[in-house]
Amino acid sequence: MLLYAITNRRLLEGNEDAQRDRLAELAAEWAAGGVDTIQVREKDLTLSELQPLASRIVAAVRATKSSTRVLVNGPAQVALDAGADGVHLHANAGPAAVRAAQQVYGRTGREPVISAACHTADEIRQTTGASLLLFSPVFEKVTVQGVTRGQGLAALRAAVDLARPVPVLALGGVTEKNAAACLQNGAVGVAAIRLFLGDQWRALLEVTEASVRPSAV
Repeated sequence: MLLYAITNRRLLEGNEDAQRDRLAELAAEWAAGGVDTIQVREKDLTLSELQPLASRIVAAVRATKSSTRVLVNGPAQVALDAGADGVHLHANAGPAAVRAAQQVYGRTGREPVISAACHTADEIRQTTGASLLLFSPVFEKVTVQGVTRGQGLAALRAAVDLARPVPVLALGGVTEKNAAACLQNGAVGVAAIRLFLGDQWRALLEVTEASVRPSAV
């Protein structure tokens, strides 16, 4: 099972400086603990604020000597300047956005890892060239904005079949209790924000070790 942690410093305690400090610490803990990918998703920041934070997270991850990849939810140039492995694209970004990221990284001789959000069959079809997809919401989730109804495991299975051979991770309401069901329905792993803020995600390491780790990403 691939583990994909998504950041949100606003869920952490303290002021802005304390939240950024804790986020860097968490990134290092995730990397050292076996998380495969970290997405820096701090969409309220300006690009001039996002780049140094992403750089700090990349440095924290690299210091663990792990193979954890860091992606930035933002422009490819910001991700590249931060030393990240690639980018995460929003739903409906389309193949042009994929090509743009590839071109930015290609100028340095690198191939970016590109993940993309998807919620519908049309969005999956528009993600040509992405390295992996995050399909959501799979399960119901409760946020300050209200309750978002999940699409269910059957929808996840359909997304996996449609996206093949691009690997799909399950996102939305994922917990340590329902993650295994996502694998049983074709997902290569799970992505989440709150799951990785505590220690619950570590329970998934046993599932990871007992599963055949995909080599397609």
